[in-house]
Amino acid sequence: MQAKMSVFMRKIEHIGIAVKDLESSNELFAKLFGQPSYKIEEVESEGVKTSFFMCGPNKIELLEATNEDSPIAKFIDKKGEGIHHIAFDVENIHEEIERLKKEGFTVLNETPKKGADNKLVAFLHPKSTNGVLIELCQENTDL
Repeated sequence: MQAKMSVFMRKIEHIGIAVKDLESSNELFAKLFGQPSYKIEEVESEGVKTSFFMCGPNKIELLEATNEDSPIAKFIDKKGEGIHHIAFDVENIHEEIERLKKEGFTVLNETPKKGADNKLVAFLHPKSTNGVLIELCQENTDL
């Protein structure tokens, strides 16, 4: 008898790209994808303004710092503009956080928080994921 496999990370939810200037980056990506951003949103708790684009079935999130202490500002100061994180869609973010902790990953926020685009989010430290910041995303049904 074969054990039932649970689906943990179901798909790439989006790729986050850190940018210095959201307005000019929106123009650039609108030309690249042939369509405008479908949503612009500020997440005060993270000190970031986001813009979302669809490219076929894939979502791209542009992130601009709204203050010099935000994680995006620090990222750009250290590494410059570019890919900041890869986000994965999960069915149950609480269970996934516990599973990943047991597997030895370093979870940056063990309690999910409200993120952009109506998501609950949690992050894995890049030191435990070969230098890639991983975001876990679950649709926030509590809103």
